[in-house]
Amino acid sequence: MSTAPSPAAPRGPATPARPARVLRLPADAPPSLLVVIDTEEEFDWYGSFDRGQTAVTAMDSIGRAQGLFDEFGLRPTYVVDYPVASQERGAAPLREFLAQGRCSIGAHQHPWVCPPHEEEPGPLNSYPGNLPPELERAKLRELVAVHEATFGARPRIYKAGRYGLGPSTGAILAEEGFEVDVSARPSFDLSDQLGPDYSRFPPFPFWLEGGEDRGVLAIPESGGFVGFAAAGGSALHRLATRPALRKARVPGILSRLGALDRLQLSPEGFSHEDHRRLTEALLARGVRTFVFSFHSPSVAPGFTPYAASEKDVQDLLDTCRRYFEYFLGTLGGVGRTPLELKELLMDRAEERAA
Repeated sequence: MSTAPSPAAPRGPATPARPARVLRLPADAPPSLLVVIDTEEEFDWYGSFDRGQTAVTAMDSIGRAQGLFDEFGLRPTYVVDYPVASQERGAAPLREFLAQGRCSIGAHQHPWVCPPHEEEPGPLNSYPGNLPPELERAKLRELVAVHEATFGARPRIYKAGRYGLGPSTGAILAEEGFEVDVSARPSFDLSDQLGPDYSRFPPFPFWLEGGEDRGVLAIPESGGFVGFAAAGGSALHRLATRPALRKARVPGILSRLGALDRLQLSPEGFSHEDHRRLTEALLARGVRTFVFSFHSPSVAPGFTPYAASEKDVQDLLDTCRRYFEYFLGTLGGVGRTPLELKELLMDRAEERAA
């Protein structure tokens, strides 16, 4: 029987406070690239949140991605959720990579497949930060325990499933010894899906609320608006994606006019040209830290919408390759892990108001 406290009455979506302080590397610092892989079970992306969907067969193919990272001297961070960490088929290749010094390991929380199972599975509770704090904490402790048993160490890097930070997450992470969070998704508003609103979050690292006094640093995903209307991107995108205007294809019209695109540094749904445009726009804003991410099931055909076929998988990996060549070659960037970047930021960053 679970010893976790019973959850409180259902709540609405919770969003962490917008960061008050950010950390910026000086302009002479070479841009840093972090590769973060959401390492998770296979499930129906368009279905319900099913506790029974815990297969990890796609992990048989994770070496395809790791081989590509090795070519460029990149050490990816696999943020690993409960089904992968608790099954030998999922964990075995990661233990090998870790033992060889080819990667780092962090924790990834999908609440619906992580014990204790006290909540009703569904869209609201699929975001860890929407759970009552005592249940968010209990699930994180179970995740940490299986990481210790599987990988021999407590994880220090965290990513909330579905980018689901909440107002209590920073304090809970600090209590459990985490140092870096990679959950935030600047420029994206997930509130229509009962998730957090990151539309006004900055693209710079920042101290995570509740963990700032104990050194929990948030390194956000690389996302943002590009185009001649990017300065008002959040408000314009919110307007353009209202049902009537979306039906009239206003977002596509804005894109074709070069007015506004919302992009993310991921090969899932975004092209190499998208990546270059976003990178150049962020560099122009003074950003020197970049996070490139995708989901582990996309390395095998048939498990995500982005990799329905073998050709899709090959195209996705080629998009990764082209970006690494651009970032590490053309831009003269360097690859780092989240903990390495935190150390660099502690040495060289300037702390400013957001």
